[in-house]
Amino acid sequence: MLQYRFVYDNFREKGKTKMNLTKQFFKYVSQNIFGLLGTSCYILADTYFISQAAGTDGVTLLNLCLPIYNFIFAIGSMIGLGAATRYAILRAQGEERAAQRYFSNAVFCACLLAVPFVLVGIFCPGTLLRLMGGDAGIVALGIPYARIFLLFTPFFMCNYIVSAFVRNDGAPSLAMVATLSGSLFNVVFDYIFMFPMGLGLAGAALATAVSPMLSIAICSRHFFQKDNTVQFVRQLPSAKLLGQSCQLGISGFVGEMSSGVTTTVFNFLLLGLAGNVAVAAYGVVANFALVATAIFNGVAQGAQPLVSRCYGHSDRAGARKLLILGSCTALALAAMLYAVVFGMTDTLVGWFNSENSAQMARFAHNGMRLYFVGYFFAGFNIVAAGYLSATNRPVEASVTSICRGVAAIVVCSLVMSALFGMNGVWAAFPASELLTALLTLFLLLRKKKQTV
Repeated sequence: MLQYRFVYDNFREKGKTKMNLTKQFFKYVSQNIFGLLGTSCYILADTYFISQAAGTDGVTLLNLCLPIYNFIFAIGSMIGLGAATRYAILRAQGEERAAQRYFSNAVFCACLLAVPFVLVGIFCPGTLLRLMGGDAGIVALGIPYARIFLLFTPFFMCNYIVSAFVRNDGAPSLAMVATLSGSLFNVVFDYIFMFPMGLGLAGAALATAVSPMLSIAICSRHFFQKDNTVQFVRQLPSAKLLGQSCQLGISGFVGEMSSGVTTTVFNFLLLGLAGNVAVAAYGVVANFALVATAIFNGVAQGAQPLVSRCYGHSDRAGARKLLILGSCTALALAAMLYAVVFGMTDTLVGWFNSENSAQMARFAHNGMRLYFVGYFFAGFNIVAAGYLSATNRPVEASVTSICRGVAAIVVCSLVMSALFGMNGVWAAFPASELLTALLTLFLLLRKKKQTV
């Protein structure tokens, strides 16, 4: 009787998914975009308040710290998205016991992987800032900031995991509310800690560090609801389960890391070309780029639970429909984004140029207009990599993600900066994303031909 009930429920859920797929897509994607936009906007708030408190040196410091943030977020994203994807696929296939092991294992492993970051925060944050290219003045300014956010690494990572599982368990609205609440807290307390309380950059780091704790607390409400299916299982951390999660989370890892790799490479190239002012200009570009990337990650991560569900039910037509919806949505969003950037370039740059540096404004103006062309291709790449992971194609997802996040951007930036100077640095991003889009399209079409 239970077997027949499961078959009936499975059939009913599959039919419902087919009928409402487009509606579900826009519901999940819109809510996830708003949530991730909130996360990226608090980084903009950080940049704005820090620029007011410490000028171009403060913006330079934040830009040197962004790759460290990206690495922490990338690990959390890889474990969280990968484990939640495995969970969604196994549940759709009726493998409840196997699915339940992934949540607790993800939390345990994230806490273990956070330990080295915490130790660096305690003992040697200055050394880390020097490795990222900071001079003596930047290091002295940034030690309190780096120490605080590194100490809270476990919460940054676990926030990704809890949010991903809540979203995959049918509660994207709660995940959005949690993320937005944490971001709003960060923006408000950035100001309170930095200015009325006089904590300076340490206050900015403290507000950023506490916000994921609030998000986790709000998301945790889901685990006490009647419709919750996620369970915490007592078990030792499993390297095997972690590896299986990371296989499907690699696109999330590289998606986050691509910003960090790009920032690190660009920082060193720009330091050599024009010094700290150029890095500060890139700090402006990079912060708006985080907002743009969050939009496209919102499309990919919002569609992931639906794609995984279709894959688990062997509904290939539904999965392909979601890929087409995601790609078209990404293209439309890229056009809107570039229209805003092109029409408001000087206004956007002026928000973070508290010292009214003409040189920084000129560098950032060119950077914004060249760099953001890349999102016409990056949006498709991010959505396609998420689709490949959600349909259990980790090798192809990894190839696409590593190409865009590491190989293509490094090669293009080195070659184009040597040929065209600073404009070559800015143009390296669209060039690398175009190359990756061609590779991604080839992989998708090749797989389609093989399955016909």
